[in-house]
Amino acid sequence: MKLSLLMGSLLLTIYLLKFFKTPALPKIKISLWMMVLFLLGFSWSAYLTHTRLINDLSPELEGVPLLVTGVIDGLPHQGDQSLRFSLKVEEAIHEDESIKIDLKEFPNRLSLGWYPGWRGEGVLPDIQPGQRWRLPVVLKRAHGLMNPHGFDFERWMFQQNLGATGSIKANAKGLPRSWKPSLLDDFHLSFTTFVELTRWHLRERIKRSAPEEAPYVGVLIALVMGEQNAIPQDDWRVFNATGIGHLISISGLHVTMLAGMGAALANRLWRRRSLPMLCATQKVSALSGFLVALIYTWLAGFQIPAQRTMYMVGVVAVALWTGRITRAFDIWWWALFVVLFLDPWAAYTPGFWLSFGAVAAILFAMPGQDGFSEYGYSRSQKWWQSFKEATRVQAVVTIALLPLTLYWFSQFSVVSPLANAFAIPLVSFIVTPFAMLGAVLPSPISDGCLWIAHSCMELVAWFLKPMSSWFWSVAYLPQPNLIFFVISTVGIIYAIRPGPLAQSYKSRLLGICCCLPLLWPKIPDVAHGDFKITVLDIGQGTAVLVETHSKRLLYDTGPKTFPQSDAGERNVLPFLRGEGISFIDRLVISHKDTDHVGGALSLMKGVSFGDLLGTLPEWHFLVDKAKESKLPALPCQAGQSWRWDGVLFKVWHPGPEMTFASVHHSGKPNALSCVIEVTNGHYSFWLTGDVERGGEAIIANEYKPSGELASILLIPHHGSATSSSPIFLDAIKPQWAVAQAGYRNRYRHPNKKVVERYVEREIPILETVHTGAQIWEFKGGHWSRKDWREVQRRSWHQ
Repeated sequence: MKLSLLMGSLLLTIYLLKFFKTPALPKIKISLWMMVLFLLGFSWSAYLTHTRLINDLSPELEGVPLLVTGVIDGLPHQGDQSLRFSLKVEEAIHEDESIKIDLKEFPNRLSLGWYPGWRGEGVLPDIQPGQRWRLPVVLKRAHGLMNPHGFDFERWMFQQNLGATGSIKANAKGLPRSWKPSLLDDFHLSFTTFVELTRWHLRERIKRSAPEEAPYVGVLIALVMGEQNAIPQDDWRVFNATGIGHLISISGLHVTMLAGMGAALANRLWRRRSLPMLCATQKVSALSGFLVALIYTWLAGFQIPAQRTMYMVGVVAVALWTGRITRAFDIWWWALFVVLFLDPWAAYTPGFWLSFGAVAAILFAMPGQDGFSEYGYSRSQKWWQSFKEATRVQAVVTIALLPLTLYWFSQFSVVSPLANAFAIPLVSFIVTPFAMLGAVLPSPISDGCLWIAHSCMELVAWFLKPMSSWFWSVAYLPQPNLIFFVISTVGIIYAIRPGPLAQSYKSRLLGICCCLPLLWPKIPDVAHGDFKITVLDIGQGTAVLVETHSKRLLYDTGPKTFPQSDAGERNVLPFLRGEGISFIDRLVISHKDTDHVGGALSLMKGVSFGDLLGTLPEWHFLVDKAKESKLPALPCQAGQSWRWDGVLFKVWHPGPEMTFASVHHSGKPNALSCVIEVTNGHYSFWLTGDVERGGEAIIANEYKPSGELASILLIPHHGSATSSSPIFLDAIKPQWAVAQAGYRNRYRHPNKKVVERYVEREIPILETVHTGAQIWEFKGGHWSRKDWREVQRRSWHQ
């Protein structure tokens, strides 16, 4: 977290010096001010960080039943079979009443899930913000999967000030009978709960008033109050592919529009009679606009784009009340300062960079637009001038945000300009206003407003869906390194600089050409005869990428843990796109278990494969998909081998008689796991799937190790007691063992007895739960390993 502390202190120093420096001060006094302000900024950031660090759950309380009393202080998220909400803790009781829990050392906010029908919990209750509940829970520390280019769940939990996650254990065996979920108070009054309850009522009102079975009611809710969880993943794919995802949220345009309406209404009312004698109309209008922006920002969940606009409106209001003249960039700097002063960790979110970056680009590229005089121009000329300015703004934002978009998402929408040109007017000036009116006006007027908003949104989706299906609609590119990022940023600043386009198009084109390095494919860093293994942190499942100089093999695709998403989409695909990988020569599926094949279909939609090798029955959905896609499919059989770029791949299991025929797949799938050894003559890496003792014994009898060959073993079956037999370990003699398993998984993998076998043989075990993704590089007679969790930890402390 030193990065956050340093960033907050440096920004505080820069901003305070910018706005309060006096040119007449001697250099010594200026240096003294710099030092004092730096220490103030550092201390403030350190204090904010400390208040959140003490919010972590103690490891001794993980998995222990607790009875927690608290207030629902956030908007509950209702899923198909789950309910998720945040709880502000007021009391916590240990199952052993002799153990007292000090709330000063206990998380003050928890993220809890309630799942119906699991172990007799029953039907989901009606949870509302402000209610006080007493709940039996089992908690876990904030722990997320840690992969390159992946979502950092732990950082998100820290930013949201959530100290632990957990689930409700209603009517679970072993708990005291009195430990049952109970509602203690319908409403606990505080500013936060009042705002969240208001948001809850708005959401429920939109659901009731929207047309029946409306597919885009989640979009209307998101546009009114920033709640995006009700939007299906399929719709998000369309919005992201067409580059209009920024519209389906509370954007600065929405806040500005409402603030302008509030200021205009106050202006009209205050002009009557002698009210302007009491206070200038401009001041009242500015104050009213800021209050409207403030209220709406709170109702919208206090998102960063809304915060940015609200603070900018506030700076303008302060300037009018104090009689100061502020430049546009001064307003931008003040808003940036306030956001980071209140929340230094905002800099870890893409919304922060994209929102402030877009406004900065517009202010830089289009100053003095108010200099255009409408006098003497016809209506058509005014429309044409407005059209040219709007087009230029869209072009400036699209170009300026390209490096940031690639850094955060490793993709950009090629059809974004066309999609936004169609969607921005409709969403901003029809869908959003009518959705807001429908949320506050009485019925039946609200029903009509929401019908208009939803019908218009259906029109937008009708236009966007075909565009999102074009194969060239989205360009996936590797995450840019620092050098390319800086070069492209400098080029963009040169390309979007203010001035007539016709007089400087050649130099602007040269600036845009500086972005070409962003489009270059990632240069392979694996030499001939070497290989690279990336063991992804995938939870309770398997996914391993093997790379040689010019070839790639993906071994398994991770689990499918949710009905609408899987590890292939959530974890593997972002990693591949961040690395610039769009083609994999061979997909290997060890066997048909869901934790190994769950992400395959999602990957086939996003990545091209050369062929499929696996142990699958002929009726399996992946075999059918391969036939449909005309993807060559081969059964995995012992004795198969191939050599890529001087690296040998050898199949050891199952037997050579294995085919896709159903007759071979009547037993346990684990016993048929495809086991592959990858070796360059100095090192070998064993990919073992869920092979069990019988298969291990066959491999041990066949394997004849080389005296100088060092082996790394992917622990079979995630460390299950049915695998890692002594005869297998003694035959392979691995120097290292790698375990892919979920954090505190219900199978308790790796098994304690299995771990003892490795410890007895002095074989270190590296669990992805603790290391994150592991990147092994084997170069000649040397090897190296990079643990991604350690890489991230260092980046936090740099």
